[in-house]
Amino acid sequence: MKTLIAYSSKTGNTKKVAEAIHATTGGDFVDIIANPDVDLDAYEQVIFGFWVDKGGPDEQANAFFETVRNKRVGIFFTLGAWPESDHANDVEQVITEMAEDNGNTVVTTFRCMGKIDPELTKMFERMGDHSPHRMDEERRRRHEEAAKHPDETDLQNAQKAFKCMA
Repeated sequence: MKTLIAYSSKTGNTKKVAEAIHATTGGDFVDIIANPDVDLDAYEQVIFGFWVDKGGPDEQANAFFETVRNKRVGIFFTLGAWPESDHANDVEQVITEMAEDNGNTVVTTFRCMGKIDPELTKMFERMGDHSPHRMDEERRRRHEEAAKHPDETDLQNAQKAFKCMA
C-alpha cells in the first residue's frame, strides 16, 4: 500500500516524530509547508502530522488536510499541553471528525508533548496577573517539561502506534 507521510513542523518537534514514524513505516516523506502540492491520488494512505495551534492543526497543515479524502489515515500531533489533557483530547476529536467528514478511515492516532516556541513562552511571561494565560508556576512547570520532548520514549511510542500502517 503506497503511503505518504505529510507533516508540518514549527520548532522541529513534529518533524522528529515524522522521521521516527518514517523509519518504521517507510513510504514517501514530505514537509507540507515546503511542498504543499502533493498528488494525493498517488497514495492509498496518508500519515498526517501537525503542531497544535489554537486547538487544531496549524493553518498550513489544516489547509493540506482538508484535501485528504477517502484514504486510510494515521494522525499524529505535538503540543505544549500534557498529552492526556482535555485540550489534547479535544484536538484529537476535532481532527478525527475532520478526517471522517472527508470520507477517510482513521487507522491510528498518536500525540505527544513538544517544546513550546520560545516566543510564545516570552509572550506568556509578559502577560499581567489578570490574564488567564499568564506565566504562573503550573504553566512554567509545563513549559519546562515540554522542552524535554519529544524524547526517545515518545519516538518509540510513535513507531509502535504506526506499525499497523507499515
